[in-house]
Amino acid sequence: MAKLLIIEDDLTFSQILEGFLTKHGHEVQVTHEVRKSLLLLDQQNFDLLLIDYRLPDGTGLDILSHLREKGSHQPVIIMTSFNDVRTAVRSIQLGAFDYITKPVNPDELLMIISNALGKKEQNTPHKSIEHADAIKGKSAIADKLYEHINLVAPTDMSVIIQGESGTGKEYAARTLHTQSKRNDKPFIAVDCGALSKELAASELFGHAKGAFTGAINDKKGQFEVANGGTLFLDEVGNLSYEVQVKLLRALQERTIQPIGSIKTIKVDVRIITATNDDLKASVTNGSFREDLYHRLNEFKIQLPALRDRGKDLELFISHFIRLSNEELNRNVLSMSQQARDLLLQYDWPGNLRELKNVIKRMVLLTPGETAEVDSLPEEMIIAINQSPRPSGSDLKAINEINEKSIILETLVKVKYNKSKAAKLLNIDRKTLYSKMERYEIE
Repeated sequence: MAKLLIIEDDLTFSQILEGFLTKHGHEVQVTHEVRKSLLLLDQQNFDLLLIDYRLPDGTGLDILSHLREKGSHQPVIIMTSFNDVRTAVRSIQLGAFDYITKPVNPDELLMIISNALGKKEQNTPHKSIEHADAIKGKSAIADKLYEHINLVAPTDMSVIIQGESGTGKEYAARTLHTQSKRNDKPFIAVDCGALSKELAASELFGHAKGAFTGAINDKKGQFEVANGGTLFLDEVGNLSYEVQVKLLRALQERTIQPIGSIKTIKVDVRIITATNDDLKASVTNGSFREDLYHRLNEFKIQLPALRDRGKDLELFISHFIRLSNEELNRNVLSMSQQARDLLLQYDWPGNLRELKNVIKRMVLLTPGETAEVDSLPEEMIIAINQSPRPSGSDLKAINEINEKSIILETLVKVKYNKSKAAKLLNIDRKTLYSKMERYEIE
């Protein structure tokens, strides 16, 4: 049984969720505001948080920021409407485990909660990821990527891996380690984005007993744990200036000094770092030390976004279907043409991580051998069919885009039953068909 906190301002929906999750064996508490949730989080420990993105006194990002500052690592699932999907993806980049769109599918919700609780132990500063599900691409851009990895892996050069969230930066780092001369030594991954300013130095360099309140024993830092092997610093740009100074000294002198200790410890560690952002820009704006940047940037690997990987997308789709069939005891062998076209047209802002989650959901919701379009998230259909908002003040064009969006959302909601859609939209079927033809809605 897990202890869950639901933060949702829709009282009816929160009661339904509370009853449903309680029935499935969880201990559930509910609150309706950011302010009250922060008080609860300071007083109690929860295994998982289920947070509505839009709340009366803030957003889910306010709660994520609070958790990060505390150094807390419990998984967070964001609940969102269609129009907030891009924001939900941004929430994942800031540390949320996953997101789910309303109306919530019960089976999908249970699957996401189960995955989050199952990986809770990995959601720590020295996290790990699954590599049994990894697969190499075969596109020209993938060939170039692996050529660079094969070239730099046997060396001791420091490497920066740059790429959008979900592109597989830790997988690339592990590949560098396994193909290096250090592959029989530890590979330690540290999520710098999950470390509070106060804990970062202790996590990296260790501390002596009594160094600060709560330091009841000596603690080895991850530099010392990784000695002889590879230390992977994910989201390195989040480290504070003070910790950057200590990191630079550790790299230059190959020694570390635990907090509160007068002794120094020799370390032999290869450093691989990763970032979503361009560290060069952080150097320019003064938030990242230039001398540390040059020390880390002996070689840079740029990971491509999924939307740029061409034929690799179909390869990844097939691979994740196979894995999901095994995990969920399903037998999905094919997809309808409409479902396949949707997967290939979507731009995948969450990259491989988002694709894996979408395919797993699709397989879960497919009882037979062929996956249909209604097993895919509704926001994908809406995102693909939405026209870009016109610039300027063309009121007619803006109204047409809003009208198209409302028609599309309604059609998705009623699973393309045009009679029901026309009734909900308060227009006749003939008018609906005419508007669908005008806006090229299939």
